[in-house]
Amino acid sequence: MNIKNTISAFTTACKGLLLTLKHFFAIAKKRKSIDVKDDNYFSQQEGVVTVQYPKEKIPVPEVGRYQLHVEIDDCIVCDLCAKICPVDCIEIESIKGTGPLGQTSDGTVKRLHAAKFDIDMAKCLYCGLCTVVCPTECITMTNQYDRSVTQLSELTYKFSEMTPEEAEQKRQELAKQQADKQAAKEAAAKAKEGK
Repeated sequence: MNIKNTISAFTTACKGLLLTLKHFFAIAKKRKSIDVKDDNYFSQQEGVVTVQYPKEKIPVPEVGRYQLHVEIDDCIVCDLCAKICPVDCIEIESIKGTGPLGQTSDGTVKRLHAAKFDIDMAKCLYCGLCTVVCPTECITMTNQYDRSVTQLSELTYKFSEMTPEEAEQKRQELAKQQADKQAAKEAAAKAKEGK
């Protein structure tokens, strides 16, 4: 039984060494780094490819799913992307505007301020559901895949351009407008009762 184990160990080591030698001598044959769409991409079986990153980069497929980006000027703060996200990596806080705030690039009227629009890419599954449900197509997946950071908190991307002070000012403006509307309603009701 002991001799059988020794022979098995020796043959396993020889197989591993032969495979290592095969790859060692294959270095002399270098194959080109070609695009995935190329017809010969899968037919290249011989040789070794070493991509000299960051000088050289692997071609990115057109339908690849990588980092998310939000064009905040086109966002209507509908919250659909945050609702559909299976891991809750999107945090949105909206403040109702006191009137129309402008239009997006596709002509949709904006009525909400984006006080907070954060995406935690450390949690993201790269499923692309958020990009599918966006009515204004302001959230997209870019072709950037090489964002390396030293702190995990740096993977939370903040797309809102509104400071906390500006957000508080917008909340106060909305509260004042609602209070004025309520006072006008009460005055109209009193005037109606007085008739």
